Amino acid sequence: MMRESSHSVEDAYRVEIVGAGDYWMEEVRAGETFRITDLKGNQAVDTLFFNADRPHERYSAFDTVREQRNLYLTVGTTLVSDEGNPMLDIVADTCGRHDTLGGACAGESNTVRYALEKKTMHSCRDSWLLAVNTHTKWGLTKRDLTHNINFFMNVPVTPAGGLTFEDGISAPGKYVELKARMNVLVLISNCPQLNNPCNGYNPTPVELATWPR
Repeated sequence: MMRESSHSVEDAYRVEIVGAGDYWMEEVRAGETFRITDLKGNQAVDTLFFNADRPHERYSAFDTVREQRNLYLTVGTTLVSDEGNPMLDIVADTCGRHDTLGGACAGESNTVRYALEKKTMHSCRDSWLLAVNTHTKWGLTKRDLTHNINFFMNVPVTPAGGLTFEDGISAPGKYVELKARMNVLVLISNCPQLNNPCNGYNPTPVELATWPR
């Protein structure tokens, strides 16, 4: 479902550009609104959410899909934690559909899907590992890197029940906006993948903006 936002970036208290392949790790407080903008189009943004007050509680793809009875995320979706608690609501979306099944790229998956020599290519899991080992105050480790959302990514489900990675359905300036229902730690990898069309084989920057409650 498409819905435009009433927020203006000029009114945001925090606006940052995250380069292709970079990570971003910050807290969004309950009641605040957080926007991810695909600046150039066709860019996947792999995102993890944790309860900032108790980081062992985190976003669950299983619980979110079950509660909304839909594989794809858009306006009206409530992101649910592994403890069954609402974490964020998607309140605006000009892309219309986001993936929560395709997972995140890693050295191992690059090897299996593409070629042995792809193992050392930069991946989203590398970015997340760098983030949790740099921002140690949250007490997260590689064991905490679980279910993620691939904002703007196009992962259709085949009639046989498989997944395919297809050309993106986003475009320059498309955005998704979420309102936090609890204090949320957001961990983003602006996907560096070069081996499938999720980034148009050309990863690009995204813009992040946060508005107060």
